[in-house]
Amino acid sequence: MNLTRHPISVPTRAPDGRTNAYILGSDPALLIDPADRTPELDRLVETRRVEHILVTHTHPDHVGGVAAYASAAGATTWARRGYEQRFERATGIEPDRVLEGRHRLSGFDGRLECLAMPGHAPDHVAIHDRSTGAVVVGDCAVASGSVVVGTPDGDMRAYLTSLRRLLAMKPNTLYPAHGLVIDEPRAVLERLLAHRLERERKVAAAVESGAGDTEMILERAYETDLEGVRDLAEATVRAHLEKLAVEGRIKWEPADDHVRPV
Repeated sequence: MNLTRHPISVPTRAPDGRTNAYILGSDPALLIDPADRTPELDRLVETRRVEHILVTHTHPDHVGGVAAYASAAGATTWARRGYEQRFERATGIEPDRVLEGRHRLSGFDGRLECLAMPGHAPDHVAIHDRSTGAVVVGDCAVASGSVVVGTPDGDMRAYLTSLRRLLAMKPNTLYPAHGLVIDEPRAVLERLLAHRLERERKVAAAVESGAGDTEMILERAYETDLEGVRDLAEATVRAHLEKLAVEGRIKWEPADDHVRPV
């Protein structure tokens, strides 16, 4: 697969402070997650015939260069169906086309397939190169650490489903939006899945032991120092509580943050 990775420094909570933009193909080419416009990315775009631009999702650290490169390259911009207004709010431009279901991008001999992978964000997609088994996964996976799945944007049930779908695809390489390329997808995906299920176990155990609100659960479910990331951890706990409540395993009133066992 002809794929170029270009890390871009942007305001982000990711540990290395960068988002990976990717250019896939050459004639035509697909630009993915242009987080900002940079001289190096300008040069890369100029050497490829970029016909399509899409983002794995519309969080601010993924979209800063979309409008500029769409104009410069005359490229078609894509948004997931149902999230066109979200795309416009994030990028400042209307999308030209929409992605529906398992969408094959034209001009790539049917090998590039865009798949809905919600969880980290509701509009999240992944791009699967069917000819090589590689997948550009955005914020579905990271080589080390874990992915933030927190309210109000995150959906823990959807995220776990997306991880399982990726596992079932048996990809040979994952290209994440943050950090290094993942050369051992199965091990990483299984680690991320196990991490989320273990956190869920701790949240459920905290509720069973009498923790009655998010703050109390947070203290019991995390043993590490949360300085600098406490807001993310709290949002993650709330996402776990939403999942457990939907599954009927706890009772939770988000408005007054009252939690109790079933």
